[in-house]
Amino acid sequence: QVQLVESGGGLVQAGGSLRLSCVASGVSIFDITAMGWYRQAPGEQREFIATSLSDDSTVYDDSVKGRFTVSRDSTKNTVYLQMNSLKPEDTAVYYCNTHALGGYNYWGQGTQVTVSS
Repeated sequence: QVQLVESGGGLVQAGGSLRLSCVASGVSIFDITAMGWYRQAPGEQREFIATSLSDDSTVYDDSVKGRFTVSRDSTKNTVYLQMNSLKPEDTAVYYCNTHALGGYNYWGQGTQVTVSS
């Protein structure tokens, strides 16, 4: 059974930083094609933030470019999201997402990030 467990969310003041982590279990590192992050603010749809691909390339949404950094430790099946210069509009539940061979798509349970002004 595949399980993604996020950690690192919390309350931070605007301009501050947080680092999210997500550990994937139950899936081989050789089957993972991408690990990344989405977020969902209240009343909004879930939106893409950033992803780390199996060739070590990364993709970011324009809203977080230059402020957020996604990285992955493949040996630990772990993906990180370093978030700097946080803004109140970054407040959301952040979800870890993993794609695996065969078209499989997995989600974590989400971690709350709240940025106060």
